[in-house]
Amino acid sequence: MPRFVSALLLLALVFSGCGASNSESSAYKGGADGKPGYRIAVIPKGTTHVFWKSVHAGALQAAKEFSAAGTPVEIQWKGALLENDREGQINVVADFVAQGVDGIVLAPLDSTALVPSVRDAKDAGIPTVIFASGLSDESAIVSYVATDNYHGGVLAAREIGKRLGGKGNAILLRYNVGSESTEQRERGFLDTIKKEFPEIVMLSDDQYSGTTAISAQNKALELCNQFGDRVNGFFAVCEPDTVGVLSALETEGLAGKVTFVGFDPSPHLTEAMREKKVHGLVLQDPVQMGYQGVKSVVEHLQGKQVEKRIPTGEALATPENMDTPEIQKLLNPPQAD
Repeated sequence: MPRFVSALLLLALVFSGCGASNSESSAYKGGADGKPGYRIAVIPKGTTHVFWKSVHAGALQAAKEFSAAGTPVEIQWKGALLENDREGQINVVADFVAQGVDGIVLAPLDSTALVPSVRDAKDAGIPTVIFASGLSDESAIVSYVATDNYHGGVLAAREIGKRLGGKGNAILLRYNVGSESTEQRERGFLDTIKKEFPEIVMLSDDQYSGTTAISAQNKALELCNQFGDRVNGFFAVCEPDTVGVLSALETEGLAGKVTFVGFDPSPHLTEAMREKKVHGLVLQDPVQMGYQGVKSVVEHLQGKQVEKRIPTGEALATPENMDTPEIQKLLNPPQAD
């Protein structure tokens, strides 16, 4: 009997221990009124640029609203320092899958390389919402939250075409191979120039800037040196690309002389637009991307219907409209610390 009692006590302790472990691991799940809570991993393309800091702010805002409504949401933010580190981003996704987060919100660095990672997450029961940039295979995702990047390229082409009077020579500086969002911008720009402004000649449209402002500046300097005063218009397809081209134009004494349209704001670029060194910036809404990304993955976890595509809008800022309230909101979005 003593051995039997001891065995019972041991079993009781084991089950009690298992119960304590489960309770501890799911302690975060207990929200107000018995509502579950969620740990959401948000994985940007990078962490240093202003754009991603604003995405982070939007993600935190969504989490704050869910938590205030009684559903605790914790944001786990992690990304590679460089926006060409595909392997690094794949490892970040794998780490979060291994940790067993409840959902993933991902801006894929590469439209093909990240597809297996998203499938792995789905196989582990972890839903993924992608944002900012798409995947070549979207069968394993819940939703895609993004700018209409093709239309962003259209807006840039029309602004350059209008300012050049439909004639002249232009350069498109691409970003990075495999980046779906910028590839769409590039395609929208070139399609529109060809269709609507047939007298604008593309001097160069096949060069890549790389993922930093320095590499973009170096490539833009090469192009400026190659084509010199033949250049009338220039389009850069993202923030580091735009910053680098602006620096090159300033170095060559072409800033303000060459019609220049870029993509995404920063304080430096906004000031340059006020000085008419930049003639247009295509603006996204990064706060909405972060907000809608978190909102959609949490609502999916709650069993709600989520749209497969969630547009966040795009607009064109110019020296003429940059002080209007709607443009100011996009030029100066909040940023996470």
